[in-house]
Amino acid sequence: MIDEKRIIANPEAVKEDLLRKGYKVDFTEYLKLKELRGELLTKIEDVRAKRNKLSKSIGLYKREKKDTTELFKEIESFKNAIEKDEILLKETEDKIQKFLYAIPNIPDSDLASGDKENNEVISVNKEKPVFDFQIKDHVELATSLKLIDYERAAKISGRGTWIYSNYGARLEWALINFFIDEHLKDGYEFMLMPHILNYESGLTAGQFPKFEEDVFWLEKEEPKKFILPTAETALINIHRNEILKKSDLPRKYFGYTPCYRKEAGSYRSEERGMIRGYQFNKVEMVQFTTEENSDAAFTELMNKAESLMKQLGLHYQISKLAAGDCSFAMARTYDIEVWLPSIGIYKEVSSVSNSRAFQARRGKMRYRDDDGSTKFVHTLNGSGLATSRLLPAILEQNQQADGSVLVPEVLVKYMGGVKVLK
Repeated sequence: MIDEKRIIANPEAVKEDLLRKGYKVDFTEYLKLKELRGELLTKIEDVRAKRNKLSKSIGLYKREKKDTTELFKEIESFKNAIEKDEILLKETEDKIQKFLYAIPNIPDSDLASGDKENNEVISVNKEKPVFDFQIKDHVELATSLKLIDYERAAKISGRGTWIYSNYGARLEWALINFFIDEHLKDGYEFMLMPHILNYESGLTAGQFPKFEEDVFWLEKEEPKKFILPTAETALINIHRNEILKKSDLPRKYFGYTPCYRKEAGSYRSEERGMIRGYQFNKVEMVQFTTEENSDAAFTELMNKAESLMKQLGLHYQISKLAAGDCSFAMARTYDIEVWLPSIGIYKEVSSVSNSRAFQARRGKMRYRDDDGSTKFVHTLNGSGLATSRLLPAILEQNQQADGSVLVPEVLVKYMGGVKVLK
């Protein structure tokens, strides 16, 4: 959630900030609810104070052997007097909370306004590969080399799925092992998280209530549970409802999970094969840190994700997303986008994002500062990396004239020494 103090202090400024993200909001009703809440609290607390004062007299009455009948009646009358107000207060606070949960994070001030057409390419790695032969797309390469079985996957599961077979499975697992080793080397703690999560996890991550329809829900399960769309959803909840020590920050985690999403690809060429599916693999990094170290943590995550791409030897670009292209919960995002020669476009393989204190407010994740006060942590995440678009990029960028594919050098040791897929 965004900071309520920021809204109260200058609602018009917050409205302008959110417009940069394409979100229109009217704070009129919210401000009325806040005023009503204040009035109800004052009234209820005043009556409770009077009731408590009378309650303290009960002992005195009993010691002096006075009749307490009228005293108890008066205490009960105070209780009845605020009963309706307490119900109204709860309803008012629920409305305020519901309103706040629907508002996206405020974008950082240095981001361009508008949607993805205003994204800025800030760096490029290597030149685009040039071929002196008729290239194949990743679907044809994966099929001819028997790396991916689309037909049997469709038979077993349906469209939007695939089976990694033989060296395809080994290449996929080589990528994951490479990522894991690199994160361990850099001091990140490896976490294998549950794949079935409760509603509060989606709420804290900022995916609910807006994106409830984008995940797979378990039927007939109470309380409601869903299958995670990314490891971030689980990892970001590790410290939910906790107060950490400042000396324990930053906390750096990474996790491997399959990711399950309803947004399977279409029959368009840019979404064929493994470009978009119901299930794909990803290694995800998260950090919990202080406000003053938030920007440095973002730079670190960005450098880590880019280091993996450089070691894979692929051509890619890094884009600084415009405000409107940042996701609901994020204040800033940089995407690493890999080049797919067969369709002549870039596809995102890593998003590195900073939510600032947005997720921490939703999940009540705080730390105790040096002066004893509590502050919200800052939460960041970065793909390190997603594989379902990396494997197609490796196949397409590293293909040879004879239809074989060179294995990136850093993956050879994970492939049992295999250097060429043929």
